[in-house]
Amino acid sequence: MAKQISQQTFDDVVRENMQEFEMDVEEAVQDAVEQFQSQGVGLDNIVKDASMYTGGDGEKPAVHPVVAALETLSQKLKESPSDGEIIQLLDAVRSECDIDLARRCLAGTNNGNSVLMKAMDKYKDNSEVLKSALKCFCSLVNGQPDVLDDAGTDLLLSLLGTHNSDAGILELVLRAIKLTCVKHEKNRQRYVEKKLVTELSELLSTFKKSPGVVKEVCGCFRVLTLDDDIRVPFGKSYDNAKLIVTEGNALKTILGICEDYKDNKSVLGESFSTLASLAVRDEFCQTVMELGGLNLILKTFQQSLKDKYLTRHVLIVLKALARNDNVKVAIVRAGGVEFVVEALIKHQANPSIAEAACAAITTIVLRNPHHAAKVMACGGHHHVIQAMKIHKTEPQLQKSACMALRNLVAREREYCDQVLALGAEELINEAISKHPICGDEAKAALRDLGCKVELKELWKGENHSIRA
Repeated sequence: MAKQISQQTFDDVVRENMQEFEMDVEEAVQDAVEQFQSQGVGLDNIVKDASMYTGGDGEKPAVHPVVAALETLSQKLKESPSDGEIIQLLDAVRSECDIDLARRCLAGTNNGNSVLMKAMDKYKDNSEVLKSALKCFCSLVNGQPDVLDDAGTDLLLSLLGTHNSDAGILELVLRAIKLTCVKHEKNRQRYVEKKLVTELSELLSTFKKSPGVVKEVCGCFRVLTLDDDIRVPFGKSYDNAKLIVTEGNALKTILGICEDYKDNKSVLGESFSTLASLAVRDEFCQTVMELGGLNLILKTFQQSLKDKYLTRHVLIVLKALARNDNVKVAIVRAGGVEFVVEALIKHQANPSIAEAACAAITTIVLRNPHHAAKVMACGGHHHVIQAMKIHKTEPQLQKSACMALRNLVAREREYCDQVLALGAEELINEAISKHPICGDEAKAALRDLGCKVELKELWKGENHSIRA
């Protein structure tokens, strides 16, 4: 993780360049950037706008527009301005925050969170101003969820309860909650402890005819199941997924929504992705199938193979459900292998779809020689290798393809020659050299294909005695 500095530190170096070395503004900023980058400092959170610094003397930086707007907004909140004035100031802050993360960080370090919270609290009964404040807050926390505090969590949750008849406001509140959960385990746990799952489940049932609310609730469910905060050694993604399914009855509700929105690919895609995030236990996968979910998913797959968006989401949910052996068999019996291979053929130029197809094949053929034979008969191995050739610069695709090839031959070594004849060994070795994340999966594929592979012996157990 790159080292971080404050905006003040960066500003001091720029001013020093201008005063001590008589650099012009552009040169001073560029030199400061190069200095910090050479020291391994990440500057994504730093505003590097030359207009922040005065022309020749560089005595002090100009007040940045986002800071000026926040200061004015903070002052106006103490007065009795018109709604139009407040909305104009909120829009000014939002437009600056939407430019880049650096401006959002600058706003965050200049009391952006507390100012916007005061605005939302003061205008919580004024829907127009509240919507503007919520949009501004979403822009502020996009990529920097750390600014949220416990009081902010309580305010957002209270808005869910007090505006449970206004779909427009609910969408914005849900989006704000979702953004504050990305890469932030503490925020997720805080929401869950305050009964967010129950609130979301009720909203999903109440607003099932509102596609915007449905999509935002699904997004909130998914973000609660993430394990993406590197600052936390062990998150609660699994526990949250279990809670959503068992207490929120989410699987049945979401499948019902899928039936209602068969012709709305946007809602279907969100619903399928959410099902994939929640299918973390064997019995959950089984439940989806027993409720008719698998038939619905495969029918959608067959009807929407030309649609890139839906195809990708169907592949993701099939991969998740195929972790259950019974569901895996049902997928193959219903023609799922043919659909997956056809999707790989139709969308071979799309790396995300190709990756999802390879991942689905990997799971479907795992520990099942009959399924591997089915994939081979459909030419699946050929198209997996073709995807590797087309997308040599895509590490995740290369990794998924290596796993697919490994599982195809792991229990049926007679397929090795067919796979190797297509140039698999060279492609896998190339993936190892270009993409470090492919290492283990690629070497496992080479090993099971009977190729030469260099394995590192990480520990030999030498020079140390075993202690009881």
